[in-house]
Amino acid sequence: QVELVESGGGSVQAGGSLRLSCTASEYTYRSKCMAWFRQAPGKEREGVASIHRDSVVTHYAGSVKGRFTISQDNAANTVYLQMSMLKPEDTGMYYCVADSECYAALRELDFRYWGQGTPVTVSS
Repeated sequence: QVELVESGGGSVQAGGSLRLSCTASEYTYRSKCMAWFRQAPGKEREGVASIHRDSVVTHYAGSVKGRFTISQDNAANTVYLQMSMLKPEDTGMYYCVADSECYAALRELDFRYWGQGTPVTVSS
């Protein structure tokens, strides 16, 4: 079982920045791929970005490409999501997820391990 703990959520005005952190309980084959999903109020959950911890290959949703950056610190077992030029539509609960493989399509069913989430609110 991989445990994931997120932090860094909060409230910010449109155009601002936030950095989310996610620390995993282990660095094994079960957490080779780590990613962020989000769920806005009244909407379905969607994938935001992923990173393969060995190859450092990343994937992004089109809606965040150029504004968000996913990165990692393997020594700290931590993955980050740097969010810039935030928009009100970025508001939602952000979840850190992990599993053994990354795919270009960010799908919930590819990730077995989920954190509790950290809220992000962007006001206009």
